[in-house]
Amino acid sequence: MYKYQALFQRMEELIQNEQYKTGAKLPSIRSLAEQYVCSKSTVIKVFQELEKRHLVYSVPKSGYYVVKRSFEGKESKGTKIDFATSAPDWSHFPYVDFQHCINKAIDTYQHELFVYGTPQGLPSLIEIVQKQLEGYQVFAKSEQIFITSGVQQALAILNSLPFPNRKTKILIEQPSYHLLIQHAEMNNLPMLGIRRSAEGLNFAELEKLFREEDIKFFYTMPRFHNPLGTSYSQKEMKELVRLADQYDVYLVEDDYLADYEQDSKIDPLYAYDVNERVIYLKSYSKIMFPGLRVGVAVVPRAIMEAFQQYKKILDIDSSMISQAALEIYIKSGMFERHKKRIRESYISRARLLYEALVKHQNDRFTMGNRNPSSSLCMHTHIVLPSTTNMNQFMRRLEKEEVLIESVNRNYMNGFPQEKIVKINVFNVEESMIEEGVRRLVRSR
Repeated sequence: MYKYQALFQRMEELIQNEQYKTGAKLPSIRSLAEQYVCSKSTVIKVFQELEKRHLVYSVPKSGYYVVKRSFEGKESKGTKIDFATSAPDWSHFPYVDFQHCINKAIDTYQHELFVYGTPQGLPSLIEIVQKQLEGYQVFAKSEQIFITSGVQQALAILNSLPFPNRKTKILIEQPSYHLLIQHAEMNNLPMLGIRRSAEGLNFAELEKLFREEDIKFFYTMPRFHNPLGTSYSQKEMKELVRLADQYDVYLVEDDYLADYEQDSKIDPLYAYDVNERVIYLKSYSKIMFPGLRVGVAVVPRAIMEAFQQYKKILDIDSSMISQAALEIYIKSGMFERHKKRIRESYISRARLLYEALVKHQNDRFTMGNRNPSSSLCMHTHIVLPSTTNMNQFMRRLEKEEVLIESVNRNYMNGFPQEKIVKINVFNVEESMIEEGVRRLVRSR
């Protein structure tokens, strides 16, 4: 075996076994050459190969460092049990890995970063995203895929865009994504609501709305609903697509937690669509970090041109540096490794949350996910009696150092509201989940 191969294997082994800790500076080229009795050019070649495989990254005039690959460096969260925060735990963000990808993106796309791109998005990223989406059973032509500044931008465009069905009203599940509701209300867009609960939708009511109202599109979160945490069954998704076809309604599917799906047999709504009725939206915020601001919209061919024109007017193109860095992150395999680790961590928390709710449930509240075995989500909800004073309830919990969030802001103005609280485990240590649930139940 050549010295280069032996040294490369040795360095790779030391990094993978974490004898060189993530983020740590590696020995200098000179010291490694002396230690392994080889030339400095051999060491440089090894470092270059390690960098290509995204195991190390270089800092000019400083040296080489190990790319971060695990969740480390958590700061103390204090004594409060935070069931309210829905953003992912910051310490899970792959910031060192992504910093490396940003540096690589600047080197690789020097020209593209200093000129305006295309409204559709970085072509090389779209190509990679297209292949990635196929893993989610979303098979689309590259020209149908748009990179947006988060899913919010895609929703703002769809709210404003005239649709081929020439209808005007937006139908939204209640409760639902609060920023979509706020955008529609601020712009005085005609909007209707339909109740969604742990049992799902009333499809008879949905069909009546589709048949009698001027519904442009129906916005829905088929899996891991925000804020309920529930998912549709395959039968419900097929029925939804059938009704959309029958009544000339488009479906906007927000699959914002697609990366957390554990069951490979569960497909998105888009997989059942044969007549291009579904507009598929995906976010990278929950699996990466919110500041990335990269979303994906897969749109029917009938609205592709209009969607691109509206997007161009809004921002010419989405952040090129974010797109380029994300492309490198996915292409290198870092994304899949990160997804596997973070998904396992959060699903473990979700399981503990469900077990704690089952253990401590009583007749003073109703569990949201009664049978989530096939669709565990990092958040769920509980329904409180209609006589509950929510402000007093939340103040009592705060005294118990438990933070929760009501879903009042997730309702349209004037829509009948239930007394619901959302419980997130994104920012709760596993060891504190059951204790937090115990305090929550006791305070009721």
